[in-house]
Amino acid sequence: MFELKNQEQKGIPDFSPLFKNTPEETARLAELLPLPHYGADEAGRGCLNGPVVVASCKINPDLIPELKDSKQLTEKERGYLFDKIKLLADDYKIIEVSASDIDKMNILKASLLGMREAYLQSERLTTRYFVDGNKFPDEIPGVDVFAVIKGDQRVAAISAASILAKVTRDRIMMDMHTISPWMGYDVHKGYSTKLHLSRIKEHGIDESYRRTFGPVAELLAAVSYTHLRAHETSLHL
Repeated sequence: MFELKNQEQKGIPDFSPLFKNTPEETARLAELLPLPHYGADEAGRGCLNGPVVVASCKINPDLIPELKDSKQLTEKERGYLFDKIKLLADDYKIIEVSASDIDKMNILKASLLGMREAYLQSERLTTRYFVDGNKFPDEIPGVDVFAVIKGDQRVAAISAASILAKVTRDRIMMDMHTISPWMGYDVHKGYSTKLHLSRIKEHGIDESYRRTFGPVAELLAAVSYTHLRAHETSLHL
């Protein structure tokens, strides 16, 4: 079993740091949720460009009973809850990890780094931290970190964090749309859709793109090959 490190937890039973989506694990999770905690989630992990955005949040779920996973909400609902969370949360922090940093360390490490920083740059009102998924950020000294599979559907603070992250990233992409409207960011928000891929082929990429991501890397390789062939042809003329 996982040994809780923080003395604040004294007298509380040991818990595994990973909560699977089973009735037994859900019951164990329910024993911890009444205790003060932060939740964290990310947005934009699978996108071809723009940052991955990570948010942490500490909130009383009774204040916003309609909290749920951001993917289950309409854009209008997310916008409304985004403002409400910022107003009513005890604390929150939003972190952006750039495309260049994602390329340097890979998207998983970038997301986990964002989760770590989202806590470290918060006011640290409690030392109990729930993150969405089945992976953990690097150890945060004195902090008990729990990974919760489907946490954005099971922990209100993670749901709140998912909304903060999603709305922030969508607004970043809308700002990019005003600069490059021909790329269609207002529609695909950076995800690998047919529209996005066709616009990349037509217009190319800029510094916001994650060059290690498959479709982008393939495009760069194709362009490099085309340029190389053109150069070789010119040498034989």
